[in-house]
Amino acid sequence: MSVHTPEDNRKVTTFRLIEMKQRGEKISMLTAYDYTMAGIIDSAGVDVILVGDSASNVMCGNVTTLPITLDQMIFMGKSVAKAVKRALVVVDMPFGSYQGNSKEAVASAIRIMKETHADCIKLEGGAEVIESVRRILSAGIPIMGHLGLMPQSINKYGTYNVRAKEEAEAQKLISDAHLLEDAGCFALVLEKIPAALTKQVAAELEIPVIGIGAGAADGQVLVIHDMLGMSQDFSPRFLRRYADLNEVMTNAVQNYIADVKSADFPSEKESY
Repeated sequence: MSVHTPEDNRKVTTFRLIEMKQRGEKISMLTAYDYTMAGIIDSAGVDVILVGDSASNVMCGNVTTLPITLDQMIFMGKSVAKAVKRALVVVDMPFGSYQGNSKEAVASAIRIMKETHADCIKLEGGAEVIESVRRILSAGIPIMGHLGLMPQSINKYGTYNVRAKEEAEAQKLISDAHLLEDAGCFALVLEKIPAALTKQVAAELEIPVIGIGAGAADGQVLVIHDMLGMSQDFSPRFLRRYADLNEVMTNAVQNYIADVKSADFPSEKESY
């Protein structure tokens, strides 16, 4: 059953997300990495589609997000953007494309925007990357920030445990959130932090805050392979599975194999 009105068919923009927060409408966000999946998600009515560097894990089989390249992100971003009519398309800037060199950062962001036709980019970090943030924004490219657990920094953390439980780290996160908003970011993702901290940040910021494993916020994001049950080896506390496609797809493939082996497929009707 559809929960959308004709007005919802308007293209989602960065400004519309801020409007949604102002009127208390929650923001739905999912990842996609290819044309077909993006088209399905967009038609279903999701507000934001993230071409996430999580593709490094679920699409490329890497242990972390670090190995995925700018060229790979652009390839996937271009495929997704071609399928999307309504949702805001966000492309993650991969590790190494913006940290430590603001000139390289703006060049990377411009490549993403020109070559993918996406709507905006997302990057991780606060004060450490603020020069790159300001430079990208000065080029007219919208930025979604990302704080809390930042997967591109996993080797620094050494663990995927909840972040910002200690006062000092929580205060830095709050400071970084305001820094990103003041710089001009249009939204912020908070990953795997205490729900009370998320509530505080969302209340203090005028821009929308989207959570993942961070309790209630202005919106939520999940990795599509996780919420559809395609990935079975990742079951964090925050994940709600809405389907078990792993079982559905396995059964379908096994039935196909059996039909081929038994010569049941193709039938006379399925032949020319």
